[in-house]
Amino acid sequence: MDLVGTCPKGFWAEWLAEGDCAGDPWSGVYYDWVSGHPFLRLIEPDDRFYVVAHGKLRGWAPVVRIDGCCIIRGGGAVACTIADPIPGFRGLRKRWWPREREIPFQDWMRP
Repeated sequence: MDLVGTCPKGFWAEWLAEGDCAGDPWSGVYYDWVSGHPFLRLIEPDDRFYVVAHGKLRGWAPVVRIDGCCIIRGGGAVACTIADPIPGFRGLRKRWWPREREIPFQDWMRP
């Protein structure tokens, strides 16, 4: 099950600085997204974890594993968006759009 989370506006630059952004080669480091949301039990390795920031879908990363209350990702993130704005939200949501609506997002880092 693909899930979606929001990166808060004030944390966007710090989140990007963590590394292994879309298009970067994998550094060998794993990163986590912490959540106590009940949907966390629905996501599995090879599912996609999507990130929303500044009102837009920014892309996704393949899920490597779940570790307690953390979604773990490695490299291989993909920058993409959909035409609809997405207001920020707390917690996690199931992906609600069909994957066919996803388009490349060249300027995904810019707020």
